[in-house]
Order: sequence, then structure tokens, then C-alpha cells
Amino acid sequence: MFGPTILVDSLSVPAIDDKFGNTWQYHPRSDRHSKIACWAIALDLLDTSSTLQRHVAEGKVVFGVNHEMRDFATGRKKDLDLVLARPAGPTRTGRTLSSLIGKYGIVLQRDAASALDRLPDPEEADVGAVLVALEAKACMTAHIKSLPRLYDELNSSHLTVHGASEHALAIAFVMVNLNEEFLSPGLNQFELAGASPEVSVHVQPKSAERVLQKIAEMPRRTRSGQHGFDGIGIVVVRLRNDGMQLQLVTTSPAPAPGDLFHYDSMITRMANEYDVQFRHI
Repeated sequence: MFGPTILVDSLSVPAIDDKFGNTWQYHPRSDRHSKIACWAIALDLLDTSSTLQRHVAEGKVVFGVNHEMRDFATGRKKDLDLVLARPAGPTRTGRTLSSLIGKYGIVLQRDAASALDRLPDPEEADVGAVLVALEAKACMTAHIKSLPRLYDELNSSHLTVHGASEHALAIAFVMVNLNEEFLSPGLNQFELAGASPEVSVHVQPKSAERVLQKIAEMPRRTRSGQHGFDGIGIVVVRLRNDGMQLQLVTTSPAPAPGDLFHYDSMITRMANEYDVQFRHI
């Protein structure tokens, strides 16, 4: 799977400017991390599912970014980071998954770039029936304080997706920071060049473990008609947010290979569910 490496390499590059002249790797008011994560998940799903590859090559499946979904029963609305869907019509935007590399600042190693070259390139278009809906979140600082909002935002995602279509696959992805220190853009609203930053200190691994425990409480489902996410993936990183390289954490408390929340498990499960549910579209 390419996703975790793509995420770590891409977010290691500071690319988010603030009004004080600072450039950040992560900013809570930016959706850069979400867009990169969803792009990488889409690539891994495409690489793992031969059915999805065929649908993309035949023009049966397109993608949409920040697509608004509406719960048919309640009218609840939510913008999903990225969706794979049937096209609403013949109109295309001209953008493809590969064309977003520069726009999102995605860094690809050779193996991921080779995979992208050999796979059909999904097109962006007006969205019809949603097949897969992706929601990506990050918990990088103030872990315990952010838990209620993180849970509520994720919970509303699967409720809205399945309120719009019980057959759509709802996927949640969460990036969790294990670093003991973090430079928060919200606490450093001044020019950092030549100044001493305010550094947030986290009690680790306790803070990250509490986030993982809360995510594990998220409703999950095994068939249509139930409530919950169809797949949940978690990646744990170390990020100080000071321009230094991110580190991917593969030991505890990060999910181990084979764990329900391991990134590879999420991709494998979702590719299989796609193959089974949508093979005849």
C-alpha cells in the first residue's frame, strides 16, 4: 500500500502559508492533509480492486472532491472529502486523479508513480450515485480536548452517507500525532523567524492512545441497513510541525498489521466490498 508513505512524504514539505509569513506542514484550518490522504486512499483502492479499475477504464466511475451529500430522511448535509461515484452525465471537468498531484503537492516515490502510470486515471465529473465516500480527519494536538468534535464529525459522516444511500461504502481515515511536542499555528500567530515559538507539550503515548480508543468506539457495519462505517483506517505519525520530516509510527500504539484499523486492512476490506457490491454496475 502506498498511502501512509505518500502522506508522510507529502506533509513533510511545508506548504501552508499564514498571514504572519510562516509556512506550516499542518494547519487546522487547511484541508491539505485531508485531500492528500483521500487521494492516496483512492490510489490504493484503485490498485487493489480490479473491478474498480475496469469501471474507471470504461468511464462508469468518476470522482468528486468536497461533494455535498444529503441524508434523504433528515435533510442533513455534509461535504465529503472525496467520493467515487457514477457520473451524473457526460460532462467532465478535465481534471483527473493524476492531475491533482501538483495542485495538492503530493510527493510520490518511484513505486507509487509506476502504479499510477499503469492504472486507469479516474476523471473528475458531476457526481451521480455515490459508491464510495471518504472522510479524512487528523488529531495532531490538544488530543483529549478535540475528542468530542472528532467523534461527532466522523459520526455525522457515515450517518449522512448512508442516509443518502445505504449501499454506498463509507470510509473514515484518521491521522494521529504521537509526538511529545507540537507547534500549533493557533498559538504561534506571529512571525517565527528570529522568535521563540510557543511549544505545546503532549503526554504521550497516553494522549494518542486515548484518541485510538475513541475511534474504536465508532459504529461499524458489516452489511447494508446497519449504521456505521464500512471501513476505518488509522495512521500514527510523529510531527512537531517545525519543518522537520514526519515519521511514520509502525509500533504500538499504532495499529499492527492485521488489526481492524490498520491502513492495509481498511484498503483490503473496502476493495473486497467494492468488488462484491458493485461488480455488476
